[in-house]
Amino acid sequence: MRGVALPPSEPVRVGGLLSGTSMDGADVLFLELQGPLGGEWGVDGLRWKVLAFETRPWPLALREEIREGCRGGTARVLAQLHVRLGEAFAEAVLAVIESAGLAPREITAIGSHGQTVWHEPPREGRRGASLQLGDPATLAERTGIPVVSDFRARDVAAGGHGAPLVPWADRVLLHRPGRGRALQNLGGMGNVTFLPADGATTGIRAFDTGPGVSLLDGAVRRATRGRLPWDVDGEMAARGDEDEALLADLLSHPFFDEVPPRSTGRERFGDAFLDEVISKAKPETTEDWDNLIATLTALTAESVARAYRDFLPSEGLDEVILTGGGARNSALVRRIERAVDPLPVITGSEALGIDPDAREAAAFALLAWAHLQGIPGNLPSATGADAPRILGSFTPGRAVGGESR
Repeated sequence: MRGVALPPSEPVRVGGLLSGTSMDGADVLFLELQGPLGGEWGVDGLRWKVLAFETRPWPLALREEIREGCRGGTARVLAQLHVRLGEAFAEAVLAVIESAGLAPREITAIGSHGQTVWHEPPREGRRGASLQLGDPATLAERTGIPVVSDFRARDVAAGGHGAPLVPWADRVLLHRPGRGRALQNLGGMGNVTFLPADGATTGIRAFDTGPGVSLLDGAVRRATRGRLPWDVDGEMAARGDEDEALLADLLSHPFFDEVPPRSTGRERFGDAFLDEVISKAKPETTEDWDNLIATLTALTAESVARAYRDFLPSEGLDEVILTGGGARNSALVRRIERAVDPLPVITGSEALGIDPDAREAAAFALLAWAHLQGIPGNLPSATGADAPRILGSFTPGRAVGGESR
């Protein structure tokens, strides 16, 4: 038993929580969901509204702890970080609950993705592996709210990549009849969900496009010796000139030729890869660094465009909608516009009906609800899993009166 009974037609409030591959903070969201339900996925007729959304920035010290864990921390480092993130997530959740005028007892469950520190896709007959930190027991204990977590593990066990998991929720929340849309996330890594105009499950495509802003952010930190965490409004890239030879070399990376289902992470496009890029570019002056950052901006944009050309339908794509931190980088947005021309590129909440930064947190809130309803939350066509699976593991809330929530 999962310990939570959801009335079919009563409003249900669920939370979504994650720290993305950019590792800059906790995205915390609360949704109100209400049926009646039915249809192919058991979600037709579902109504939803966002009650609250905030990004709670991580302290610099915690960001460095996370980066150290991603670089290959010891068992002790990872165990301590697991608990530390559980505490930090709980603080973020309680802060948003208070600022929104909600109460923990009103929240049925929290869908916590956690913080990915390792993601290894399956290859050559070997299963993949994906590790997210942020202790769900600590989160449940501190907030008193039941937690659904570890969403990727079941898909991986079923032969999938464990990613992308957002497409199922994208279809439920963000499909617009008559519009074929590419929802392009620009977090640390880039990923796309293509939703066909008719909403048919068979037409959905989803996969990682390559690096999002992880390499950009890392290069900016090195160029400024830690003074800036990212390229604010794309100013450094706008000053620089692209190195076409270096860009061509970067685009020859084997990942860009892989056929979906495919996923990637900092294991491929992280600090070690950035070290290689810097050793090739040999930046010394401010101008050199601006040129490198312009080239890395172009890498993200061109990898997005190449993925669309190679793996999305040649007809039926009407618009590209950008989400994630990279959507606030005007130089990156302009470079993507150039790369995917003549497709219109849209940013902002007007296109989605939801804050673009809230998209992933909303997805994990919905996946938590799906877990409680016994509804599968993966798309095997996107992840490569053998079949649809109910995702996540359930941790009861704090015991009250001898009973767990």
